[in-house]
Amino acid sequence: MLAKTNIIANDIDYYTNSNSNSIIYEITKNEVINYGKEINSRIIVVDEDGNVTIDSKEEFRGQEFEHKEINSALKGKNISNAYNFKEYGHLLYTSVPLIINGKIEGAVLTSTSIDNIFVRVNSIKNALYWISFLSVIFVAIISFILANIFSKPIQKFTNVILNMARGNLNQRVEIHSNDEFNQLANAFNIMSTKLDQVDIQRKDFVANVSHELRTPLSSIKLLSESLLHQDTVDEKVYKEFLSDIDSEIDRLNNIIDDLLSLVDLDKEKLNLNYKVTYINHLLEKIISRLKPISEEKNIELNYIEKAKIQLNIDKNKIQQAIINIIHNAIKYTHENGNVDVILYSDNKNAIIEIKDNGIGIPEKDLEHIFERFYRVDKARTRNTGGTGLGLSIANQIITLHQGNIEVKSEINKGTKFYIKLPLDNNVSLD
Repeated sequence: MLAKTNIIANDIDYYTNSNSNSIIYEITKNEVINYGKEINSRIIVVDEDGNVTIDSKEEFRGQEFEHKEINSALKGKNISNAYNFKEYGHLLYTSVPLIINGKIEGAVLTSTSIDNIFVRVNSIKNALYWISFLSVIFVAIISFILANIFSKPIQKFTNVILNMARGNLNQRVEIHSNDEFNQLANAFNIMSTKLDQVDIQRKDFVANVSHELRTPLSSIKLLSESLLHQDTVDEKVYKEFLSDIDSEIDRLNNIIDDLLSLVDLDKEKLNLNYKVTYINHLLEKIISRLKPISEEKNIELNYIEKAKIQLNIDKNKIQQAIINIIHNAIKYTHENGNVDVILYSDNKNAIIEIKDNGIGIPEKDLEHIFERFYRVDKARTRNTGGTGLGLSIANQIITLHQGNIEVKSEINKGTKFYIKLPLDNNVSLD
């Protein structure tokens, strides 16, 4: 509006006195009236004394017009102000000086209704209110949906975890989606399955330990009570019974020693005493130690070395593992049989092969032989004095050394154990 008011002032700057020339006055007045209609505004022109010379509404002509905007314009300022009148509504007054030859000769005032702007602003405000209201409703609905989406899986997890806390470890969370909850559910189900398996193994372990300890204790109690309830017992019977008691005590000691070994191996921060060990000499020492046992059954115990190997290992624990396996081979090989211990490498691993021509292991039992207290034939194992822990201990020791044990067997043809220990960071001598 200031720009438009300046245009009017520039168009009529040659007009100085309405009385000087009536023709020029009429032309100027018509121009002001037409321009007022064009911009839909009332236009008032005053002289330097504030007297109205032209009024597009022909209402204030000849009157002195005292107005803040006029006074400011006569002082050389461009000014605009908005007003709200009860009668006329919202009006915008803009006023600029009328300058002729560098001198302020009057002023031009335009009065324009701006009700349409306030109507538009109110319309925008109302629209914003509705948008805000609808947005709140939309956000509330989306929040409710999302909360429901997130709360359902969480509720499922909560229920399952509470059931697990009550001791029901075999729990599963069923979530059918493609988001992180599905991944979390899968990981949780794997954990739950493993916990349940561990719990089953724990129960079986406790039951097996109880059974293993109860059997020799029951035998000792029975033997001792038999002696106590007899008034006179032959010395030979005493010795025989005491010999049986001594045997059962040895069996108890073996079970306890094996259990202590397992506890030691199960420690999270087990410290292995690594030392560079000449495997050839270690095997020779083990063979020498077990020779008397094999000779009692007329079993030929052979040591065959195809390579000279040094490894960085815990010598005592590896020795324990190898002894357990060789001792098993001797126990389950018939008299006049053979047990061979062969040392060689395959460029990645040092391999200790232990093979016998004994009774063999059924195929269905091969995957379980390293489990604690697992027995292929319980009656046979008890006759040989086994605890069912030797192979489990050997497997854990080899695993702690980043190695593994493989086994192949055929019934009545024999068994082969392959102890594989990695050669990485170790010294191999041909």
